[in-house]
Amino acid sequence: MNIDELKSVAGAIVAKQKGVLAADESNPTIKKRFESIKLESTEENRRRYRELLFTTDGIERYISGVILFDETLRQTSREGTPFAKLLSSRGIIPGIKVDKGAKALALYPSDKVTEGLDGLRERLAEYRQLGARFAKWRAVIQIDEHDVPAAYAMRANAHELARYAAICQEADIVPIVEPEVLMDGTHGIDRCEAVTSQMLESLFAELDAHHVVLEGILLKPNMVIAGMKCARQASVQQVAEASVRCLSRHVPAAVPGIVFLSGGQSAEDATDHLNAINIVGAKSPWQLSFSYGRALQAPVLAAWRGQEGNVAAAQKVFLKRCRLNGLAREGKYNRTMEAATEQPIS
Repeated sequence: MNIDELKSVAGAIVAKQKGVLAADESNPTIKKRFESIKLESTEENRRRYRELLFTTDGIERYISGVILFDETLRQTSREGTPFAKLLSSRGIIPGIKVDKGAKALALYPSDKVTEGLDGLRERLAEYRQLGARFAKWRAVIQIDEHDVPAAYAMRANAHELARYAAICQEADIVPIVEPEVLMDGTHGIDRCEAVTSQMLESLFAELDAHHVVLEGILLKPNMVIAGMKCARQASVQQVAEASVRCLSRHVPAAVPGIVFLSGGQSAEDATDHLNAINIVGAKSPWQLSFSYGRALQAPVLAAWRGQEGNVAAAQKVFLKRCRLNGLAREGKYNRTMEAATEQPIS
């Protein structure tokens, strides 16, 4: 294990003004995304779409890394350049999703556990040869107002995340550990904070037990936020305060960065929340960044709609979302910028 390399890559991913593009949708997931624009999910259409994202001029100022799906890591641009090499040439670090998805946890019908540890060492060796320098594993924590998740389900997912992280570090690949407490449901922000706290406690106990070097990981948590069906939604300030408070209590200072997921938030809400979190958490020991999928891509898909004639317009939308989240990383974003003419960060 090359600890210096792990630290260097982790630090580069959470560099100032920058964050991660999560372009690691599985084929079933991207099929749903394409259905929203009435586009067939063929391998070529998936390649075309990822190429649109990866070749957008200027994104390297705001995007430090891209999480790829297995298929995408093996694809090339229309000129024949492997996507990993294309990204690396622009100073963007290629990463790879390595989990095999969340499955029902046996005898716990309301909970899930993520699978994919079998053969992970061998897959990581191949992924590193293909250019990946970091990886991602997502644990799905379902939540309700009372009994879900079970304490055992959280421990089981924390154990899997820690085993994954240890195997990654052994292979000199930085692990992004993603314990996502879902924002589906009717639960309030207090319930989300309680469950997120429990999950983080379990996670860092397991990471310690597995001898994972915290300076060589990144944490990808949910924001502390009310469920989408909750009648009482928290304000942007309340989300920021609860998120920073929860992380301050449970995440060691040795972790170099926290890259928030966007979950089911709109693009604007995800950026607004990230901005407020950076203001509230300005003195936090970790970099507070983003690893967004839908919050960066949904407006791009709507602008592109699978049409070659729309590529330039879609790339302009993508660059704008990257730029605004780069500003949010510094606590310099506000909603009026959504309609403003784009100006680069100075």
